[in-house]
Amino acid sequence: MAEAKTLSEAADELEFRQMRELGELMVYRSQINKLADGEWTDKGGFSLGPLKPSLMGEDPRLPKMPEKPTLIDFFKLRFGPSKQHLLQSAALAQRNGLPEKMVLACLLHDISVIAFFRPDHGYWGAQMLEPYVDEEVSWAIRMHQALRFFPDESVGYEYPEAYAKRFGADYRVDPYIQRDYDYARNHRWYMSARQICLNDLYAFDPDVTVAVEDFEDVIGRHFRQPAEGLGNDNTPASHMWRTLRRPANAL
Repeated sequence: MAEAKTLSEAADELEFRQMRELGELMVYRSQINKLADGEWTDKGGFSLGPLKPSLMGEDPRLPKMPEKPTLIDFFKLRFGPSKQHLLQSAALAQRNGLPEKMVLACLLHDISVIAFFRPDHGYWGAQMLEPYVDEEVSWAIRMHQALRFFPDESVGYEYPEAYAKRFGADYRVDPYIQRDYDYARNHRWYMSARQICLNDLYAFDPDVTVAVEDFEDVIGRHFRQPAEGLGNDNTPASHMWRTLRRPANAL
């Protein structure tokens, strides 16, 4: 008769099941990935795990990135099909005659949702972009997260019908969202963040395809591309681009 597993052994087994082997390499799921799947426990003991070769560096399952990747390379090789929302938003901003700087803001406003994290996407997106864009652009991207929940009749922005369906008609924002809205409402760049909202809601057409190359000139003029490549440079956001490039690194 097989011996019953200890709590520690059972926890180890669960952890190992959540890993996948790639050839001889062990690929680990990050804790944030597990939490997003509702997986959490504090039972069992702690274990180093199997001392097998682990994936570090380029992930052969993903498209190969250039040694000095650009923003356009990330659009093409790391962003999924939902990037069309960003591209459609920027195209709409162009048609509406917005300045190039705001076209770039619309192109990048949901970069965290598309490529990184959905929660607090405005704040994450702004942090990813701050070293590379004008301060007004990163501020607008951060604050659009709060403004999108509040209508502004003066510019024709209504509370999104989709939000009422997704979150419920009686949904109330968290206090920090209310705080940031109150702050942004009286800021000199309020309309910059509001313009993102206005060019956000109507950029979800599944029958429209926009190419990132359409914005190559805008990016070239308003995005400070590091010569050594995004993630290879030394800014407070470089590690975020490295993580996006190699998301399965063991450490």
